[in-house]
Amino acid sequence: MLAHRIRAMAAPHWLALFGVILAAWGILYMMAVPADLRDAANIYGAEFWRDLCTLTPDAAGFGRMVLMWVLMSAAMMAPTVLPALATYDDLGHSGAQTSMWRLIGGYLAVWIGYSLLAAGAQMALFRAGLLDPLGRSASALLSAALLGVAGLYQFSALKEACLSKCRMPLTFFMQHWDEGPWRNGLRLGLVCLGCCWALMALAFVGGVMNLAFMGLATMLMVLEKLPEIGRWITRPLGAALLGAAGWMTFTAF
Repeated sequence: MLAHRIRAMAAPHWLALFGVILAAWGILYMMAVPADLRDAANIYGAEFWRDLCTLTPDAAGFGRMVLMWVLMSAAMMAPTVLPALATYDDLGHSGAQTSMWRLIGGYLAVWIGYSLLAAGAQMALFRAGLLDPLGRSASALLSAALLGVAGLYQFSALKEACLSKCRMPLTFFMQHWDEGPWRNGLRLGLVCLGCCWALMALAFVGGVMNLAFMGLATMLMVLEKLPEIGRWITRPLGAALLGAAGWMTFTAF
C-alpha cells in the first residue's frame, strides 16, 4: 500500500503541487532573508526582493501585498490539504470521475479571495499606523486583540465543524460528490478557511515575512487536521493564545 502511494505521488499533478509548495517557500525565503544576504544574491536582484516585501500606501503596494499573501497561502495551506487531495486521488484510482486540477482551482479561488481581504486589512492597518511597512504589529493592543480572537475561535463551534470535515475527507467528498470537482474545491477551500483564517491572521503579530512564524503556524495547522492528534491540540492552543493575549494586554499598560 505504501509503495503504491509513493508511486501514485510521482504522477504529474502531484509533482506540480509539490513544485508549487517548494517554489512558494523559496520565494518567501528570498523576500524574508536579511538585506545583506539579499544584496549578495545579485542574480535574483536585491532591490526587487526588498521592494516586493515592503508595503507602500498605493496601488502598487497593495498588488505586492496580494502577491505575498497568495504565496503565503500556497506555502502554508497546501501542506495542510494534502490528506484531502490524496483521498480525492484515491477515489479517481477507484474508478470515480475526478478532475484534480478543477478541484485545486476551486480551492485556490477561495484562498486568493482571502489574500485580497488580508492585503486590504494590512493596507488599512498600515495607514492607521498599527503595522510597520513589513507587516509587523506596531501596537501591543492590536497584537493582544488578534491573539484573543484567534484564541476564542479555537473554542468555537464553527472551528470544530470545519475541522471535523478536514479530518474526514472521504466523508466530505461523499456528501458533496454530485456537485462536481470545481464546487468541491470551493467547499474544501471554505472549510480550510474556516479552520485556519484566525491563525493565518496572526501573521500580523508574528510578522508577515517571519519564516519562523510561518513554519510554526503551518505545522500547527497540519497537526490540527490529523484525526488522532488534532483533537489534543486545538483547545490547548486556544488557551495558550488567550494567555498570550492577556499577557500582552497587561504589559501594554
